[in-house]
Amino acid sequence: MTPPSPTPNPTGRRPLNRARPLFVALAALLAVYLAVAYAAAPVFWRHYERQPALAVKAMTTTTALGLPGDALNVGLEGDRDAVLCALRAAGWRPADPITWRSSVHIASSVLLRRAYPTAPVSDLFYDGRRQDLAFEKAAGLSPRERHHVRFWLALDEGASGRPLWLGSATFDRSVGVSRYTGAVTHHIAADIDAERDRLTADLAAAGVVEGTYEVSGVGPTLFARNGGGDPYFTDGEIVVSRLSPGCRTIPGAPPALAPPPAVAAKNAVFVWLEAAWRRL
Repeated sequence: MTPPSPTPNPTGRRPLNRARPLFVALAALLAVYLAVAYAAAPVFWRHYERQPALAVKAMTTTTALGLPGDALNVGLEGDRDAVLCALRAAGWRPADPITWRSSVHIASSVLLRRAYPTAPVSDLFYDGRRQDLAFEKAAGLSPRERHHVRFWLALDEGASGRPLWLGSATFDRSVGVSRYTGAVTHHIAADIDAERDRLTADLAAAGVVEGTYEVSGVGPTLFARNGGGDPYFTDGEIVVSRLSPGCRTIPGAPPALAPPPAVAAKNAVFVWLEAAWRRL
């Protein structure tokens, strides 16, 4: 039996040579994507026009082991007394320090589903030190579920002449073990922007905010994990509330200063991306 003759190739070109333009086009598209996503876009969206000194600051906390912790997403302008007064007026209570007694108390509260509205929060670190202040707001019968925020004094004197605090607001949705260490810890909800916006709204509703504005935080993020291994997503903005001096009550909604047009467009797109993320 005669074997079949090979398919004639009148041009003399190899199939690989014909596919080369496609490979070149794909490589070019990949190069453009990498340049835009990892170089141009982050620079384009970074903005510190209202707090220039933050441009050199890290925007993520770390754990005691040096792992990346929670992203910074809220800020406050005002002295320590103004911060304490404003958070209390907004319905948030200072967290107890971590001691043997408070540790036993929170453990029994979680197991027995008992209230502990000032339960301690674990330490996170920023600029080499643990949080300066921590607050929480109950969300259930026990501290298994709660809203909470940690704050660090980031600038003794910000652009307005007032101290500037940066914080990380998250929602504890359950108690479990760390993905990385196996230690017992709270697991946070993925939508950290929702907690940022809740705290900002609580402060505004209390009438202790003169105005709000945004600065860049960790940047647009869809698939990050914190120090306990919990996934989170964010549009990457820090919303700063300028507190009224002396905790004076201000009637009406505080004005929100608009971000640069490119950042506003990015935030609008990210609303759609967040909706798509929730459906995954």
